[in-house]
Amino acid sequence: MRVLVREHLTEYVSFRDLYVYPSTNYGLFGLYRYPAKFIPQVVLYAIREYAQSGDVVFDPFAGNGTVGIACRLLGHDYELWDINPMLSFLHNFCHINSAVPTKEVIKSLEEVQKSRGVYIPHWDNITYWYPESFLEELGRLRYAIEKLENYQVKLILLLAFLKTAKYFSYADEKVHKLYRSKKAKEKVEKLLKDNWRSFMRENLRSNVVYILEKLQEYLSEKPKEVQGVVMAGVDTLRQELHKDVDILLTSPPYLQAQEYIRSTKLELFWLGHTQEQVSQLSKREIPYRKDVLEVSIESETYHVLYEAIREEKLREVYKKYFMSVVGSLQRLSEKVRKRMLIFVGPVYSGDVKVPIDNILLEHFTYLGWKHVRTYVDKVKSRVMFNTKDFLNPASKRENKRMETEHLLVIER
Repeated sequence: MRVLVREHLTEYVSFRDLYVYPSTNYGLFGLYRYPAKFIPQVVLYAIREYAQSGDVVFDPFAGNGTVGIACRLLGHDYELWDINPMLSFLHNFCHINSAVPTKEVIKSLEEVQKSRGVYIPHWDNITYWYPESFLEELGRLRYAIEKLENYQVKLILLLAFLKTAKYFSYADEKVHKLYRSKKAKEKVEKLLKDNWRSFMRENLRSNVVYILEKLQEYLSEKPKEVQGVVMAGVDTLRQELHKDVDILLTSPPYLQAQEYIRSTKLELFWLGHTQEQVSQLSKREIPYRKDVLEVSIESETYHVLYEAIREEKLREVYKKYFMSVVGSLQRLSEKVRKRMLIFVGPVYSGDVKVPIDNILLEHFTYLGWKHVRTYVDKVKSRVMFNTKDFLNPASKRENKRMETEHLLVIER
């Protein structure tokens, strides 16, 4: 059953060297902090190297839409899915095809700051994340932004507002999970003692300027006119792909970090999603699903490591994760004409190191796919978990950092 990774098909690389690009945060790639983002060099290299002219690229776990941005820069049609509605909101910036006049945006910003109406998110816990005075002022800004008529200006101000609303909350900005920390509380208490209202408005203006700069960088790359399909809030573990695609390029949820709705709860509520909507989305994430389908995983490594994991809860998380990810990729692969490129890294389940790419490779070569190459890149930074007092929500343990990330390439 087991298919060992052939060493001559493993290449140790730096994607930053393979595809030279201004920075990992250049253009729309740096528009907003989002958990577990592809660095753009991985996606740009993968598409340039493995997609031919006219190929359609599909990402079923699209996150903030890095694959879609790369496809626009390189001239490929694409389809993106993700459970998180943030995908649709952030991807709207790809449709801005000309520079938005800075003066017009700043003028609208000045009008927004005179608002008298108030919008408060539909969330029982909202006051847990903000002092009352901050919440009221943010509510005024959000109310006025919603009333703007120019769609592009509204989009820019709304994203700038989300950045400001996160900064003025008790949420720790350095942790991608929604997490109220001692450091963030101290920050808010310090702001409350100062001229915080003036600082909030200056922060909002600074975020507007930053977004305009990112848009200008993106437009300077002359994105191509391509067709893009975006399905946000979709259940990838159940959704069927109704047309063939040429390339599946994705980074599935991490074994040790699968709660992407939780990561953006503040943003989703400020965008107008209700408590019921967010709750339903959260229940569809892998750790909380009660309807994971059993799949025969054709990997000896998977079964050996399952037995090696001694803690019952960790074994349950491990099994649910692979049943979900392998099951969805296998189902979707039936509509993939040429190649699948899957970006994952070896992670730990307790003290057991789990080579996710090897497990996927063994499974799919058993099903008839051919191993083309595995690229191994050293992780240069990881900010998803970087506080000692933050534990993995699934295992309740401190997370061990990944040292490498792997791009697995297989083909028909």
